[in-house]
Amino acid sequence: SLCLHLTVKSQSRPGQPWCQVQSSMDTKPFLQYDSDSNKVRPLGFLGEEVNDTKAWTELSPTVGEAGRELRMVLPVIKLDKKEMRGPPSLQVRLCCQRETEQCSGASLLFSRNGWIALLLDTMSITWTVIDPGATGLKEEWENNQELAEYFRKISMGDCSYWLREFLEHWENMLLPEPTEPLTEAPNNHQPASIPLNKCILPLIFIFIIFICLIVIIIKKCMKKSGTTESENQAGLWFLGRFVLGRTSEK
Repeated sequence: SLCLHLTVKSQSRPGQPWCQVQSSMDTKPFLQYDSDSNKVRPLGFLGEEVNDTKAWTELSPTVGEAGRELRMVLPVIKLDKKEMRGPPSLQVRLCCQRETEQCSGASLLFSRNGWIALLLDTMSITWTVIDPGATGLKEEWENNQELAEYFRKISMGDCSYWLREFLEHWENMLLPEPTEPLTEAPNNHQPASIPLNKCILPLIFIFIIFICLIVIIIKKCMKKSGTTESENQAGLWFLGRFVLGRTSEK
């Protein structure tokens, strides 16, 4: 839904606008207007998104005209004692909704000096009195066909048009951003597998070097002890059998 909140004063102090407007999309403010500057200013992300569209450029004159029309009806508004707080002012909440590409609802809620007075359903031009003190105002406006037609035009025509033009931008802003599919992180806790031959070969190589050193030491010892050649060969044969047996076990 799109709503415009208009505040119109019969009198205003210097430096204060007599008409102020704030508009919202689904309760999120996106524009602001005042009669002093006669310009529409963007608010929020939606305002920044649509402030260069054709519909945006048409807002300022239409909203300004609505303020002037409402100011013209202020003199006929009679206030109760409870409402007499300063110069007369009129607050109007204009809202419209769209469904299936067409206007499905439009209304104007009128308040006098902050007190809710009348509700106008512009789809059926039906007036509803909320404050009994506004009965006379309702009868006067009800007989003013030109005023009722203007309210119908701005709510079902202009408001519905703005809603249609801005709704696409608003829905695109509400869409979630696409996210990349999650990929599983590599499992760094898997035990590292070491090939068996990489473990055995170094051990065999070390074992052979160790045996060679033993053979050299034994030969030197035999020379010093004066053992015969046959005894030396027997000792080496026994050592060779021992080495082959250990190697086969590996």
